[in-house]
Amino acid sequence: MLGLDPNDRALRKYGTQVEDVNALSDAMEARSVEELRTRGAELRGLAREGADLNELLPEVFALAREVSWRTIGLRHYDVQLIGGMALHDGHIAEMKTGEGKTLVATLAVVLNALKGEGVHLVTVNDYLARRDAAWMAPIYNFLGLSVGVIYPYMPAEERYEAYRADITYGTNSEFGFDYLRDNMVMRADQMVQRPHAYCIVDEVDSILIDEARTPLIISGPSDDNVDLYVKADGVARQLKEGADYEKDEKERSIAVTEAGIQRCEDALKLPGLFSDAAHSDLAHRIVQALKAHRLFTRDVDYVVKDGEIVIVDEFTGRLMVGRRYSDGLHQAIEAKERVKVGRESQTLATITLQNYFRMYRKLAGMTGTAATEAEEFKEIYGLQVVTIPTHRPMIRKDNPDVIYGTMVEKFNAVADDVEECHKRGQPVLVGTTSIENSERVSKLLKARHVPHQVLNAKHHEKEAHIVAQAGHEGAVTVATNMAGRGTDIMLGGNPEFLAREKLLATRPEVDWGGSGLDEESVYEYFVRYSNLDTENLAANYLKEQRVNAAEGAEIVGRLRGIFARIKEAYDAFLVDFSAACREEHEKVAALGGLAIVGTERHESRRIDNQLRGRSGRQGDPGSSRFYLSLEDNLLRLFGSERIQGLMGKLGMTDGEAIESGMLSRIIESSQHKVEEMHFDIRKQLLAYDNVMNQQREAVYHERHMILTDEDVVAYGRDVVHGVASSILDRYFPEEGEADPARAEARFRALFGAGSGDEVARVDSRAGLELVREEVLKEVESRYDRKMATLPPEVAEGLVRYVLLNTLDNAWRDHLLAMDELRRGIGLRAIGQKDPLIEYQFESFNLFQEMMERVKEAIAEQIFRVQVVSAEGPSRERRVSESRDFQLPGFGPEGRGEDPLPQPGGGKRQPVRRGTKIGRNDPCPCGSGKKYKHCCGKGL
Repeated sequence: MLGLDPNDRALRKYGTQVEDVNALSDAMEARSVEELRTRGAELRGLAREGADLNELLPEVFALAREVSWRTIGLRHYDVQLIGGMALHDGHIAEMKTGEGKTLVATLAVVLNALKGEGVHLVTVNDYLARRDAAWMAPIYNFLGLSVGVIYPYMPAEERYEAYRADITYGTNSEFGFDYLRDNMVMRADQMVQRPHAYCIVDEVDSILIDEARTPLIISGPSDDNVDLYVKADGVARQLKEGADYEKDEKERSIAVTEAGIQRCEDALKLPGLFSDAAHSDLAHRIVQALKAHRLFTRDVDYVVKDGEIVIVDEFTGRLMVGRRYSDGLHQAIEAKERVKVGRESQTLATITLQNYFRMYRKLAGMTGTAATEAEEFKEIYGLQVVTIPTHRPMIRKDNPDVIYGTMVEKFNAVADDVEECHKRGQPVLVGTTSIENSERVSKLLKARHVPHQVLNAKHHEKEAHIVAQAGHEGAVTVATNMAGRGTDIMLGGNPEFLAREKLLATRPEVDWGGSGLDEESVYEYFVRYSNLDTENLAANYLKEQRVNAAEGAEIVGRLRGIFARIKEAYDAFLVDFSAACREEHEKVAALGGLAIVGTERHESRRIDNQLRGRSGRQGDPGSSRFYLSLEDNLLRLFGSERIQGLMGKLGMTDGEAIESGMLSRIIESSQHKVEEMHFDIRKQLLAYDNVMNQQREAVYHERHMILTDEDVVAYGRDVVHGVASSILDRYFPEEGEADPARAEARFRALFGAGSGDEVARVDSRAGLELVREEVLKEVESRYDRKMATLPPEVAEGLVRYVLLNTLDNAWRDHLLAMDELRRGIGLRAIGQKDPLIEYQFESFNLFQEMMERVKEAIAEQIFRVQVVSAEGPSRERRVSESRDFQLPGFGPEGRGEDPLPQPGGGKRQPVRRGTKIGRNDPCPCGSGKKYKHCCGKGL
């Protein structure tokens, strides 16, 4: 029944609100600049006093639309108002390519930024973050709202200020890593983020779906021996598929057979390689080496660049510089490609994007393709997808798929189709799923003398230019997946890009007047932000160049003049190119618009839809067709048997193809199965991470309290009191035999000699209750006397440092333990147990034990810290740890190898002086083995 569809209901509601906004348009147009600014300030005041944003929405949207028109020359269409309303309501606005999502976001951003709590706008790369922030800043600044951008390696002070702005642009990884870094600082004033209020995620499907399987990890080097990876690689090269191991491409897993195990043991002369726990590291590396050789392909999954392995994003085709595969896989690939093998890392802090973005009180997103993943968005993030109608009707023709028997036939057909389009002048975009395939198509086109551009992870420097000009008459562009490119393909070419190109080539004469400015950087800045006025160009350029206010005041006027002269030349070029591109637009439209040629169906329908969406923007004509073969991974691994059977019945010969809408639907059904499989994987990842997330929140909450507590000395006293009370309860249980001797020993170990004397004279729980208060007060008194020997600020710094350092080191060790637990927990399924439930149970016990150890370690460290007074001119005191005390498990390198003292006592280890050899350190005898596997075996 009409109206029952949630999307229809949402659009009907937003349609009424659009009418309210339009009713205010005439009044807004009649206002002067000063009146608009004043009203903006008034609305900001109302919002910060607690006014309902929903009631302010019509006027704020009408105001923002008018300000946008006056500042950057763009006026929101009605469908863009609807998109802004969906974002404000915390939904995902699905809008086709070219519908102006960047402008749409300003409406919801302005409305929510009025409250002053901070709005985060997340983009897929740093270029888009800077571009969008600079482009839209005039709207925000006009309304009295500040804008900040976060980017890699920016100074801490600037990062802090960027988060204090009303609106902050940045990438998902920068926001996530800042959250993790904030929970590793030692002082509250080193934290940069504010509470997570409202966030809009651009290309939301790419960030919250595609990247959700890869957690954000801050890591440090571990002490693993990298030579083992080279040794494992040598063994893996000798193993043969079928005989020595089985490969499952669907699950991307490797299983070594009995014959393979024997072959590995013979090659390394290590009997029991896969059964002896002492050799588990090497056995694991052999399996990873096999994965590297058999499941990961060069120029598909990764590239070798400047002697390093760089991962290629399977969804966007971009290089993921700085990312590394975990669990030793990256090192295995490095050994495979014979480049320098890096050390395996140890996790210091980690969070999944799923759990990071769920921290926001209100989350919204926008993309061109979200409907196919609507169920996942709803289940994981509580986000409803609202499909926004296009401003102009969509007239692109999507043709049925064409299926060939072999890849050779398929690629020849692709090349023939492209050549034919090129001859008649129709622009073509060829979409491929890997670098390898893009270069294969390129070779075929070169053989046919078809001029073309290649855009993949190897040739990405001129990405924006190549994409922008892909709509020229006769243009042929071969590209890997077009997700999140951030640039529209305009039929007839993009006049702005052409004008910028000519500007850089001609460099009009400008009077630099001995300003000392770097001409190259001035031109580059103008080309990046040519849509800004000269005043904003000059101010933003000086800010980016980090010119201080005093110096900037002297040259800002001159710089405005320079930018004005450059802009004058640019505008002249733009007029000429706009006329030429309009004329060519009509010609290309008459030829059928941009033709999309897909060389393979991706596992995700969204990626195919993104490729298709590059054609048919803003009512332009266009077409799309996918060429497939039975050898394609999707059909080979997941394709329906009906396709194979149908092709066989038809008795296809070489070069013949099938074109059928029914086949296209069957293939989409196969894609749906794969999407469900990946959804299950992400749900499984989230289920496991939710366990970790609860623990992370508990630790980070505790950490935040320590950082911000004004009376941290009292906090430390509470910890000491709690530890003492816990020891008494442990050794004097309600039921069972009391153990006063061990209780006394534990008190002495933690709080010093004489602290457990009263406890030693008690032999029952009833007797303990008579002296309990006295014992606890005596411990607190010892703590207070310790603190009284220090100046208040030193005592506060000491306690805070001990609390944070102990908690951080314990959390670091806990993450390592959780990694090990996660790696092996799947084996519980053999015993008919649910691995997830077992993981929850085991991890809870690990966490409880860790927190108990942390409290005791804090108490012990506080009572053992020595104060050394330094005689000097200032006669200041300094605090240090005495050299004869090293808390087991919390060494200066972040983690020692000795286990922490277990609750309940246990034999105390003697203090070792001098250099201590870690169990995982190389053995000093020179054997090349770890100490625990050589001279330290059995210790």
